[in-house]
Amino acid sequence: MKKIKAAVLGATGIVGQRLVGILAAHPWFEIEALCASAESAGLRYAEAVRGRWRAPGDIPPGAAGMVVQPCLPDIGVRLAFSALEAGPAGPIEESFARAGCLVCTNARDHRMSADVPLLVPEVNADHIESVRRQGYGSGGIIANPNCATAGLVLALAPLHKAFGVRRVFVATMQALSGAGYPGVPALDAVGNIIPLIPGEEEKIESEPLKILGDGTRPAGFRVSASCHRAASLEGHLLSAAVEFERGASCQAVAAAMSSFAPLRDLGLPGAPAFPLFVHPDGDRPQPCRDAGRGDGMTVTVGRIRPDRLFDCRFTALVNNLVRGAAGAAVLNAELAVRRGYLS
Repeated sequence: MKKIKAAVLGATGIVGQRLVGILAAHPWFEIEALCASAESAGLRYAEAVRGRWRAPGDIPPGAAGMVVQPCLPDIGVRLAFSALEAGPAGPIEESFARAGCLVCTNARDHRMSADVPLLVPEVNADHIESVRRQGYGSGGIIANPNCATAGLVLALAPLHKAFGVRRVFVATMQALSGAGYPGVPALDAVGNIIPLIPGEEEKIESEPLKILGDGTRPAGFRVSASCHRAASLEGHLLSAAVEFERGASCQAVAAAMSSFAPLRDLGLPGAPAFPLFVHPDGDRPQPCRDAGRGDGMTVTVGRIRPDRLFDCRFTALVNNLVRGAAGAAVLNAELAVRRGYLS
């Protein structure tokens, strides 16, 4: 297929850099424009990110010499990936959608809007149809969820289908990279755990219900979350306890997760054949050892065991910069191509 030209909005930030790295080697998409704030506009991309490039490897040669543009929708692309900060992201993304561009956003501004799909393709692919109700013509907005939510809903989806989820408690230990760059000051982070990430618990308690709902009504179960910033670099660790509507053994839980493969036949380049990997070792997952599984798109689950208050508990690890951010937005765009939104 002819590659689809795309823009990256917020290209100089830590998620924007990951988008640039993924798209530089993507078989379906190619970077047409790199867009950022006024302080970066007019600079070569390599100059704009000098000293703060945090994606793996070097800056892709094709992107390094591109001139950074302001975030204006007159650049002639049908697809935009947004890594903009919340707040400015909302009106900028809407302006691109009005110009006929499909915006796949990592920002939170539109996540809970009724007509914006909060999309995890393995979980709620059919929710993408709500794009047609947004009134942007050939444009639209597709959101991916909060980075910790992405890991939680992938783990819950096969369990909710098989056993019915009644309630969930989840505690997170979230990597420093989730705070962006430069992020948390070293004197606060090193040798420390911070028991507050503003707004994070509310997102994890509400977003899974929209994702696992039927597209018009949220799911009926309850989520309670407690979030912490930990001194790991990449990968959010979640410890979850789940109560089911129908009884399930830990072996049945592990089997449901291990066999979960709803996108296997769609041929999406960014989709792992199995989005969940159940690790057999008792001390896994660990951020430094498991965050890169499946090029960062696979959620690793371990320590599946009985719980005295709920039915089952487990630990899950999600790569917050890939499955929880840049890679999620790209996978959403791939599904949009398969569904004919970018023909």
